[in-house]
Amino acid sequence: MAEPQVPSAQHAYTEDSIRSLDWREHIRLRPGMYIGKLGDGSSYDDGIYVLVKEVIDNSIDEYVMGHGRTIDIKISDQRVQVRDYGRGIPLGKVVEVVSKINTGGKYDSKVFQKSVGLNGVGTKAVNALSNYFLVQSVREGQLKAAEFSQGILTSDAAPVKTSQRNGTLMTFQPDESIFRNYRFIPEYLENQIWNYCYLNAGLTINFNGQKYFSENGLKDLLERKADRESLRYDIIHLKAEDIELALTHGNDYGEEYYSFVNGQYTTQGGTHLAAFREAVVKTVQEFFAKTNKNKKYEASDIRASIIAAISVRVQEPVFESQTKTKLGSINMGPDGPTVRGFMLDFVKEHLDNYLHEHPLVADALRKRIDQSERERTDMAGVKKLANQRAKKANLHNRKLRDCRFHLGENAKEAEKELLTTLFITEGDSASGSITKSRNVETEAVFSLRGKPLNCFGLKKKIVYENEELNLLQHALNIEEGIEGLRYNRVVVATDADVDGMHIRLLLLTFFLQFFPDLVRNGHVFILETPLFRVRNKKTTIYCYNEQEKQAAMRQLGRNPEVTRFKGLGEISPDEFGKFIGDNIKLEPVILQSDRSIQQVLTYYMGKNTPARQEFIIDNLRQEKDLVTSDVLPVAEVPEEDLA
Repeated sequence: MAEPQVPSAQHAYTEDSIRSLDWREHIRLRPGMYIGKLGDGSSYDDGIYVLVKEVIDNSIDEYVMGHGRTIDIKISDQRVQVRDYGRGIPLGKVVEVVSKINTGGKYDSKVFQKSVGLNGVGTKAVNALSNYFLVQSVREGQLKAAEFSQGILTSDAAPVKTSQRNGTLMTFQPDESIFRNYRFIPEYLENQIWNYCYLNAGLTINFNGQKYFSENGLKDLLERKADRESLRYDIIHLKAEDIELALTHGNDYGEEYYSFVNGQYTTQGGTHLAAFREAVVKTVQEFFAKTNKNKKYEASDIRASIIAAISVRVQEPVFESQTKTKLGSINMGPDGPTVRGFMLDFVKEHLDNYLHEHPLVADALRKRIDQSERERTDMAGVKKLANQRAKKANLHNRKLRDCRFHLGENAKEAEKELLTTLFITEGDSASGSITKSRNVETEAVFSLRGKPLNCFGLKKKIVYENEELNLLQHALNIEEGIEGLRYNRVVVATDADVDGMHIRLLLLTFFLQFFPDLVRNGHVFILETPLFRVRNKKTTIYCYNEQEKQAAMRQLGRNPEVTRFKGLGEISPDEFGKFIGDNIKLEPVILQSDRSIQQVLTYYMGKNTPARQEFIIDNLRQEKDLVTSDVLPVAEVPEEDLA
């Protein structure tokens, strides 16, 4: 038996081992405790968006309290500026409010009854994690400003007279030493802005020169998110003090929810969303049991294809993290009912009344549920056989090189959970390279065999009948919905050639057709890998496009060696490790708000749609050795390119 290790004097545990960090040092050392994962901006919940949210939240709280109806926001590649027209921070506390932990107006519940943030940490985190941070407050003709760098005060000017309107302005630039290679994705920012407007009907936000405004709250949200042509009935919109909801049913698979607490988008749901899902099922079951000869519908059939938004306001909410993505509070207030009881009572009364008062809506809802019931029954036998086949295929050894951590299974390792990734690759060579270079703790690899089936227009039954698709859904654990999803990021890793692009389209069609929640909730990405390697004896540069290659060749000077990677399998495991680790480049798959899933799939995967033909003809790439007049007519464009 080995002798126990005795610590050396160099590592002795003494009083000198104990350190006390000030507020900014702790935030910078452990940013994940305050803003969740850092990321590079490719995910909607990356740290740079949390910074934006924390600053805007303060302005929203002013609006909720009845002060200021307009917020001006400007966001460039590097800098964020937010100006509200509320009361302004008391001038004597401007510096402390953004630089002293446990200081802020949120502790006075009479002033901020149901605000977004309650811990007084948000703007301190933004300050500490920014290279540049400016706060200005205007109150009654006086302007007070202070500037910081990485949380350290660099300028503290005395108040001066001003003719500006009351309010607060905050400007910051994220620290690039913490947020490496970050970028703001416009679609994510726009969604943030729209959500603020939907949750605060009557508020005007001017964002980068555009005006955002909502008159009908969550009803407007669903009208923007849903395809109006596919809705089975008009949106049901119900409101009361501290609660608002909107719901309808469409034709897409899955359940689509947008849940909020005190204006915060709770992307991971929580007690309020769980209570809402339960309340809708109970209310609909009881309604049709009375009006449809005691018919008892299954919960899954009632919720299938539902599209809903729910917002509640709670006094002193308890969230499960500083980023406030999941509600853990069980009461509406210190002396109020539980969130579950409040939700059940509200939905039972108001939704039941609505269905009685709108028989056409009730009939359309019943028909949609009947359709879901038939589809579930038809799939039962096929589903059982498919599950048996998947078990026999020994999924984890044959197709999937799994990782140690999985989403939702390791509460004590939340940071690793958020990084869990499944790479979907084509062929043995590519999957072999990624498997050898991956982080076995958090990164898994699923290997495709050839091109997957084109699922466009097919019923979900095909997922169970097709072995490849069935094994993929089992690997992800999404058969019953994305609540059981095992990986936070699902990354499509295919070659940058025609075949690779085709496989990419087929996989995206599979996800959008049968598991659209994966895309809507920001879990699907495209892996960007370098097309070229440019090197000399001393330096190697990897380039992702022709422009980068030309710049690298100029940088390295005389006749550098240039390698064009034709496929992922040509990239060695040692090199691959550089592209799927800290320097990974991911392109998120984002659904445009003005395009429905069926519109997108029809455009890309439908049979020779005129719009796609026209696009291909207008954008055919002319190589140097081709004559520009030799463009193929429509009839001669290869079918595979059209698909």
